[in-house]
Amino acid sequence: METKKQKIGNWFRTSISAKMFVVGFIFLLLLIPLGFVKDLIRERETRQAEVIQEINEKWGNEVVLYGPIIKVPYKTYIEEKTFDEKTKSFLKTYQEVLNHAYFLPKTLDITSEVTSKQLERGIYESVVYTADVDMKGKFSDFDFSTLDVPEEDIIWDRATLLLQTSNLKGIRNEINVQLHTEEYTLKPRFDEAFMSTLESGFLADLSGTTSDTPFSFHIKINGSAALRFIPVGAETSVSMHSDWHSPSFNGNYLPNDESKKISAQGFEAYWTVLETNRQFGQQFFNHLPNLDKFAFGTSLIVPIDDYQKTERTSKYGIMIIGLTLLVFLLIQIISKIAIHPFQYFMIGLALVMFYTLLISISEHQNFLIAYVIAGVAVVGLITAYSKTILKNRKFPLLILGSLTALYAFIFVIIQLENYALLVGSIGLFIILGIVMFTSKKIDWSNTDLGE
Repeated sequence: METKKQKIGNWFRTSISAKMFVVGFIFLLLLIPLGFVKDLIRERETRQAEVIQEINEKWGNEVVLYGPIIKVPYKTYIEEKTFDEKTKSFLKTYQEVLNHAYFLPKTLDITSEVTSKQLERGIYESVVYTADVDMKGKFSDFDFSTLDVPEEDIIWDRATLLLQTSNLKGIRNEINVQLHTEEYTLKPRFDEAFMSTLESGFLADLSGTTSDTPFSFHIKINGSAALRFIPVGAETSVSMHSDWHSPSFNGNYLPNDESKKISAQGFEAYWTVLETNRQFGQQFFNHLPNLDKFAFGTSLIVPIDDYQKTERTSKYGIMIIGLTLLVFLLIQIISKIAIHPFQYFMIGLALVMFYTLLISISEHQNFLIAYVIAGVAVVGLITAYSKTILKNRKFPLLILGSLTALYAFIFVIIQLENYALLVGSIGLFIILGIVMFTSKKIDWSNTDLGE
């Protein structure tokens, strides 16, 4: 008479339901090391982002240029009343207050040549750029009529020219502004706003200036991630040329469709922004607002990097492990070859190792080479191992073909962007159909599977 322990052992060896339960439990158990691998990928990706940020901070961060702007001081007076006990009447006094008016250019024409460069630190790489920016245009009337300020209260001889930038330390040249017939050098000054401000010394007397006042200057600046401009001109035109092949046009305005060209050798784009396209005028009084939300330009994006590809690949780990274990289970049920739960677990661990191999190799080689090496290693290991436990050539060849097709399918999906979900859904549908029709061959009523 069999003992209770022997009956349970026989049930696990002969029952289809028991084997499915055991394989399912192993599958859930394998999600733990798979989760650790995903954490490792995110940790390495975070480290990469930190290193890139350090490189960019030293070279120069994102560049936003705001200007040029003419700043003219003017006087206003605040009336104050004090009561005189002797005369029993109020005496009026006036306190002088110094304010500033800010005038934006009538036209602004910006030409920028952006040369990209790749900087390395260890195994990490960052894309930075140097931009040669030429700005020219004209200032029109400096009109105080809306404030009704007397001419004698406008301090024309203390007018200055401003240029604001988000990346002061990235500037690589002395900025000399040609304004009308004079030349002025911009110097940095403290500004509580997020942008740094470059301001000229005292300008020549602007009183009586009614005709257009031309200006021009050149700025060479290091930056990373993006180059953007704020359309301060009543008519702003921007052209940008670069050797970078993956631009992302963003901000409040997009480039003219007919002018945008992107190729493997670089890109070029043109913008035209009119005063009617904006939500602000051509002059401000008392303070200069932060108009950063109106900025537009280009981000030099890096196509999906190896960490992102590895992370996307790991998201299909559940499918790879589940389908592989299912294939072995179907082989066991159909052929009545005994496969121990420990062997299932070893096969699952080999599948998990694919992702650690992939991330470690991809840090030193391109993703395709890393994927091929990791895939060949894991598929070869599992195929050789299956030959020792399945005792024939037919089933190991089936394992080889199944795993090769799965890994090739995953590689195709992660290379796609717009059609990844569509192709993935169709592929999973086909796999489900194959499994459904394959399972029809199983006699589910027969539980005697043998050893």
